[in-house]
Amino acid sequence: QVQLVESGGGLVQAGGSLRLSCAASGRTDIIYSMGWFRQAPGKEREFVAAINWSGGRTYYPDSVKGRFTISRDNAKNTVYLQMNSLKPEDTAVYYCATRKGLGDYNYWGQGTQVTVSS
Repeated sequence: QVQLVESGGGLVQAGGSLRLSCAASGRTDIIYSMGWFRQAPGKEREFVAAINWSGGRTYYPDSVKGRFTISRDNAKNTVYLQMNSLKPEDTAVYYCATRKGLGDYNYWGQGTQVTVSS
């Protein structure tokens, strides 16, 4: 089992920045990659970013590429999501997730609200 706890959400004006953190505990030795997802009211969950735990390769959808940066601190078992140039359409609950290999994400955090005002 891996436990994930997100932090860093809040209210920010359009054009502003926020940094989310996700601390992992438990069986962190099984982590293959960690990712961020978001879900806005009435919408499906959307992939935001991912990073391989070994090697650090990153992945982004076009909607956030160039604005969001995912990074990790293996010593602290923590992954970060730096979000710049935020837009109102970035408003959502952001979830951290991890997986043991290629395939579905196995473990999820409780989510943190990000609200971007126009």
